[in-house]
Amino acid sequence: MMELLKKISYILFMLFLISIISFLAIHAAPNSFFGAGELNPNMTEEAIAVLKAVYGLDKSLSQQYIDWVVNLFSLNFGISFVSGQDVAKEIFKRLPVTLIMNIIALVAVFVISLYLGIKSALNYEKKSDYIIRQISLVSFSMPSYYLALLFIIFFSLTLNLFPIAGLHSIEPKEGFSYYLDMAWHLVLPVGVMIFVGLGSMIIYIRSLTLEILKSDYYYFALSRGLDKKKLLRYYILPNLLPPIITLLGLSLPGLIGGSVILESIFGIEGMGQLFFMSALSRDYPIIMGTLMITAFLTLLGNMIADLILLKLNPYMKRE
Repeated sequence: MMELLKKISYILFMLFLISIISFLAIHAAPNSFFGAGELNPNMTEEAIAVLKAVYGLDKSLSQQYIDWVVNLFSLNFGISFVSGQDVAKEIFKRLPVTLIMNIIALVAVFVISLYLGIKSALNYEKKSDYIIRQISLVSFSMPSYYLALLFIIFFSLTLNLFPIAGLHSIEPKEGFSYYLDMAWHLVLPVGVMIFVGLGSMIIYIRSLTLEILKSDYYYFALSRGLDKKKLLRYYILPNLLPPIITLLGLSLPGLIGGSVILESIFGIEGMGQLFFMSALSRDYPIIMGTLMITAFLTLLGNMIADLILLKLNPYMKRE
């Protein structure tokens, strides 16, 4: 319980620091949404001043930050400059699809890379090891946006197997078919996320497994005549899981950040696409709200990873 309270305190402190840095960075950016001529070439300076007063941008920077932080406690992220809609509603409407994509990708990367990394190490310098290493190197060096375009050209335009973009078909679906249709549209973007995320993880797991195979305790277990399943279950996996879970927790920002590019390419109305469009239009309330939600999810993921590590190794101490 004490460990959980420490983690929650750490998350709140980090969110506070992130909010200050993000707020200052956004307001230090050149130009603004309400700059003369940016909103409408025919808009007068007086009209712009009225709009700034409506959105509270006529106050000092410190007062703007205080008002914004106070509103955060009630999940009030403000009003979008572009749509005039509540920012919280805009974000939480798009958040589920982004979370679904990232969770599926994270679980798939964990399972596939664990299998391939161990298989590569156990077959060191054999044909299967060489093939897996080549796959991991291609994955590691492949930009997600380039692979997304290749997937669209091959699977959508050439083979006509999957839709090019969007979350739903033109003809509306109902019931279970609605979710099947959504899953069909997510195959390509999630496939890109999985493939791009495999490379570094496979290399890392292979390296860790090779170190375990050279260890004294593994040789001792091998000398006792234990079969491969018991060696894998009691000696390899228990020593692999803690560093892998730590790495998965640290990889969350990269996965969520990659959603910005992929959701824009595949036309998926998720949080990544919302952030991208808001950045282009300098919609500060949505940018700030998206940054804070992303930061919270990243810190929450790291906290969950740490708690899992404590469960796997109860003797792990925390200062």
